[in-house]
Amino acid sequence: MLLAIALLGLCAGTALYFTGIDGASLSWSLGTIPVLAGLLLQIVRSLRRGDVGLDIVAALSMSAALAFGEPLAGNVVALMYSGGQLLETFAAGRARHEMTALLGRVARTAMRYAGETLQEVPIAAIEPGDRLLIRHGEVLPVDGHVAGSKAELDMSALTGESIPIHLQDGAEALSGSTLIGAPFDLLVSRPAADSTYAGIVRLVEAAQNTKAPMARLADRYAIGFLALTITLATAAWALSMDPLRALAVLVVATPCPLILAVPVAIISGMSRTARIGVLVKNGGMLEALARIETAVLDKTGTLTGGQPGVTQIRPASGITEEDVLYRAASLDQASGHVVAAALIQAASARTLTLSNPTDTQEAAGEGLTGLIDGHATTVGGLDYVGSGLTQGSFAELAAGIPVDAMTVAVSVEGRPFGIIVLQDLVRPDAKQALAALRAAGISRIVLASGDRSDIAAAIGAELGVDEAVGELRPADKLALLQREKTTTGKVMMVGDGVNDAPALAAAEVGVAMGARGAAASSEAAGVVVLVDALAPLAKAIVIAKRTRTIALQSIFVGLGLSLAAMIAAALGYLPPVQGALLQEVIDVAVILNALRALR
Repeated sequence: MLLAIALLGLCAGTALYFTGIDGASLSWSLGTIPVLAGLLLQIVRSLRRGDVGLDIVAALSMSAALAFGEPLAGNVVALMYSGGQLLETFAAGRARHEMTALLGRVARTAMRYAGETLQEVPIAAIEPGDRLLIRHGEVLPVDGHVAGSKAELDMSALTGESIPIHLQDGAEALSGSTLIGAPFDLLVSRPAADSTYAGIVRLVEAAQNTKAPMARLADRYAIGFLALTITLATAAWALSMDPLRALAVLVVATPCPLILAVPVAIISGMSRTARIGVLVKNGGMLEALARIETAVLDKTGTLTGGQPGVTQIRPASGITEEDVLYRAASLDQASGHVVAAALIQAASARTLTLSNPTDTQEAAGEGLTGLIDGHATTVGGLDYVGSGLTQGSFAELAAGIPVDAMTVAVSVEGRPFGIIVLQDLVRPDAKQALAALRAAGISRIVLASGDRSDIAAAIGAELGVDEAVGELRPADKLALLQREKTTTGKVMMVGDGVNDAPALAAAEVGVAMGARGAAASSEAAGVVVLVDALAPLAKAIVIAKRTRTIALQSIFVGLGLSLAAMIAAALGYLPPVQGALLQEVIDVAVILNALRALR
């Protein structure tokens, strides 16, 4: 509305001026006064918060233009000021598009199995263990596992990756992804309020409501620039005895959109990181991310998958590896244990067709018994399965198993059938991700783990980190972080567990692996990686560096050009109207430069 008033006043006044009809000055003044009133109200609110911004210069220039009988210059400033605000609103809306797109995808109801029938229930009523029918085109409302079939999902809303993801039976499916293949059943693992998607939406809403601290960086120059402007204007008036020179200085010193350009750049950068699956909670974190020199990374769940994977299968004499895995995975279909899910996933990867278990009985945390193809089968820990053997033992099969490994013993009809070895595997993308971090400017990488020191050292050597430290408690990780901050400068902490939360909160930039990490780590961190991968983090650092560069360009180029124009105006080479047009061209150019951060 203010832009329309300023434009109408300028057009009407210009038309009256060229037709020789009186009233041009009044029209230009009427086009300026509402904008000036709105600006003064904004300045009062800013001063109450303790913010001294460059908007004061804009208010001074419009006021002086009206006072010194130069309403056209004042109207031009009013037009460009209101136009700059409109451009900032448009830019902010475009920059937030990728984040707010998440908010419109929140599901309200889901189809839940009740025996052999389906019932449509509210999302809030869904509980872990429920079985849902996900239909073609639907957004997954909660986290869970694919049950009894395969699923083809579009995860672009979470990861920005356009290639569909194919999930096997038992694989984890995250809320917020869209089913683009045939319908499938989802076994719920978390309630809606704790799901990946719900957490992302909450973080998005929080990120949208924060003010970019880089805007305060622009305001940091406001007092000095304001003092310089008044000094130049006063000197020009005093030396020339011409008040229009003072007015010209004030007019060309009106970088109103400049202080909008910096938040535009920051919000644009935050939008870009969200599109690759990294949510930066506020502009301060984006600026800090651009200056990181050292990365401290947790091991479990960060450099490793955080869940067991099958690394060895040791069959008894005359038995094949496939036979052992087939028996264990078939029986474990009746269990909700994390190891059972790992065995089922391993069997799916080998394209084994599993049988339905019958007469199953589970000893919580120890093992499971039941019938597979009519044969009594037991799966569980070595002690549990070994205590039920009627002949033989697992001693020979268990020899030489790594101390950090998890073992699953399998017996059939009271005889040893085999042992399956599971370990927390290094992420397939870990080595490439660390190389990408170094390419992004990280000069030192430290592995910090609560596991034994020899395990941490072995993984550190495999990945090529600068230092690997093991057997760390939460307080130890915090102390390690403080040491790195003292000796190497800007430090980023990456983790996913509750035990990482103190270090995440203390780091200059705390990064939580939020796809499967603890809620406490996501709350404590300033940056959350929304996907179960490290690679997007390096991309986010590159985006942050570029965004900060663009924001600083907006500050220094804008103020530098304004200063040159002010000197020209003080010397009498730039009249008020031409100066107003030149300055606002500079301001619009700076905002357009800030929009480059979206690309």
